[in-house]
Amino acid sequence: MEETTLAGTLAGKVALVAGGSRGAGRGIATQLGAAGATVYVTGRTSGAGRAALVARIRDEQGRLDVLVNDIWGATVMEWDRTVWESDLDEGLRTLRRAIDTHAITSHFALPLLIERPGGLVVEVTDGTDEYNAANYRVSFFYDLAKAAVNRMAFALAHELGPRGATAVSLTPGWLRSEAMLEAYRVTEETWHDATQVSPHFAISETPAFVGRAVAALAADPDVARWNGQSLSSGELAKVYGFTDVDGSRPDAWRYMVEVQDPGKPADTTGYR
Repeated sequence: MEETTLAGTLAGKVALVAGGSRGAGRGIATQLGAAGATVYVTGRTSGAGRAALVARIRDEQGRLDVLVNDIWGATVMEWDRTVWESDLDEGLRTLRRAIDTHAITSHFALPLLIERPGGLVVEVTDGTDEYNAANYRVSFFYDLAKAAVNRMAFALAHELGPRGATAVSLTPGWLRSEAMLEAYRVTEETWHDATQVSPHFAISETPAFVGRAVAALAADPDVARWNGQSLSSGELAKVYGFTDVDGSRPDAWRYMVEVQDPGKPADTTGYR
């Protein structure tokens, strides 16, 4: 399959990426902009710095075509600890930042989005609905948060579909976010060094890959065919023909099921 170019495909479109200062959100915002969209981005801020964002978008643009809910915000994750061993305050704070924030953004932004037909809502999570339903995600609170976002897209699809809009959940694969690179003490240029610690990191992808997935969805005149579905960047790359920045198409979730989870040696042959 030849590589698809998305340049200019979103000219005239307006997008809001909630949670776009780092990681997947930043990659999505950047790729939407590269495809020609006008992009508004939110990040962490102090209470004193709040603004009426949706009202500003209405005043400046008069429309909203794409809403991306990528807010995460958890600062402490207690991996491999049971719910009774975990810090309850931190766990509940994680749920508020990972779930409540998405609901709040949708509550205020969707009235503007549905004023024109063809709007798109993308709920960004970690793991497809199928994968999350079959696998424990290493922490009670993390597991609950990521599964909830998948279900949020399903619910929004029922509410938005009859109003001419589409909602999906979307997961990147093993993301080479700033936080992940920092954790492995590598850079984007030296990321392969991290495979010495975690061999399966070889299937990882840049934030641009999931960003191109969102841009491709937003440019698709038949995007309603995906309404209510749980999607991955690797899956959509096969459908739309885009690649990661290195020209590959990493299919991380198929790799995890077929290689990583069964305990096979790391080998990305046929998966990127």
